[in-house]
Amino acid sequence: MGGLPIDLVLFGLVAVFLVLRLISVLGKRTGYEQPAPRLVPQPIPPVAAPVIEAVAEKPSRALPDPNGPVGQILLAMTRVDPNFAPQRFLDGAEAAFRLIVAAYANGDRQALHRLLSDDTYRAFEGAIAAREAEGHVQKTDIRSVENVTIDHAELAGSVATISVRFVSDQVNITLDAQGAVVAGADAVTEIVDVWSFERDLAQPDPAWRLVAARSA
Repeated sequence: MGGLPIDLVLFGLVAVFLVLRLISVLGKRTGYEQPAPRLVPQPIPPVAAPVIEAVAEKPSRALPDPNGPVGQILLAMTRVDPNFAPQRFLDGAEAAFRLIVAAYANGDRQALHRLLSDDTYRAFEGAIAAREAEGHVQKTDIRSVENVTIDHAELAGSVATISVRFVSDQVNITLDAQGAVVAGADAVTEIVDVWSFERDLAQPDPAWRLVAARSA
């Protein structure tokens, strides 16, 4: 039998050697290779509901109809004093209401004198003096002011008068010298007051002063 040609045998050996060499190279990792990342399913984050920040509610600030009688008087006030704004006035009126109620309860005559007209101050001061003469102490806590609205308005020349209705929740107690309750109760009561504020709009002094107060 004739043998295979020597050149075919050599080519076959070379082919086998190259295949084995290629497999050995491809089967190894070099120092620069990064391992293939393993795909891990990621959970889908839940969609957060929109957060609405809690904001302290302001009292109702309903203004009179601008076409009505009171609204027309308020408009006339802006002609005398362009800086007058009913909404801003109501904000100041509520602040004055809180200050005056607290000052009256504490017998703070100095604070009251700045916020009241002379006649109104004399009435408040007389009530404070009578309370002190009895040895009584007034405890007042305004828990909330639920409603602040303009009831009435007048303009005589440049002198403006605005009546404001306050609806508030308060705790009012009067104690004697021994601390016993002589009036009021430790309970929240809704109180409706109508206070009238006055100011000369032609004067540079921007302060409104309380000229009358009554329970509604």
